Amino acid sequence: MAPKALLADDERLMREQLRGRLAAAWPELQLVAEARNGAEALSLFEQHSPDLAFLDIRMPAPNGLEVAAKIAGRCHIVFVTAYEAHAVEAFERGAVDYLLKPVDPERLALTIQRLKQRMQSPPDLDRIASILSAIQLDGGKPGNRLRWIQATVSNQLRIIAIDEVLFFQATDKYTRVVMQGAEALIRKPLKELLDELDPGQFWQIHRATIINVRAVANVARDIQGRLIVSMKDCPERLEVSRGYTHLFKSL
Repeated sequence: MAPKALLADDERLMREQLRGRLAAAWPELQLVAEARNGAEALSLFEQHSPDLAFLDIRMPAPNGLEVAAKIAGRCHIVFVTAYEAHAVEAFERGAVDYLLKPVDPERLALTIQRLKQRMQSPPDLDRIASILSAIQLDGGKPGNRLRWIQATVSNQLRIIAIDEVLFFQATDKYTRVVMQGAEALIRKPLKELLDELDPGQFWQIHRATIINVRAVANVARDIQGRLIVSMKDCPERLEVSRGYTHLFKSL
């Protein structure tokens, strides 16, 4: 069967250029959908289940990296980007396909050759995860802080943006990753997580709990004088251990 592809880019001329060059270089490829932003890309992806997705990195929310995180493991991904040295370096290091704008026919031919080989195997979730962790969109250099994690959600492996996490909580064998309306499980210990997270955003408040301070809704004392943290859109209440009360010393 002919492979199916999705193209997502907010620039009409860039979509037209890539569409034309794909038609010339890979005539058997079916371009089943085109999106102008990340929201359209996700909707069209669910409708058409393409084998390939060509994603502009800097498109209206969600951006190409965020779209890639949500569809990773379900199709092969090619990032399309204006020249950003740190991004290209990350792509090369992770052996992920990418195209620079404007798309060069010779570079496109190489990408098509790679894709034909890779499509003989399932999409590589680990490769995409490594790329997402290496790229920043603010023009800065790649950071060492954890920005994405792989986790099991309802028996499916997903890539989750760290900013989506409300809190991490250790259990007997796993670490719970709690988000708004969902939770996941990972095998990474809490201590190892703490070393990789941004200390300005994630605080340990208990030997078994790390919270995202940007998602804190309220901190109050209960009738026993203990500090209790409430997270946004989450019914769970998290106790602050005595050794961590200094983080909330103004209360």
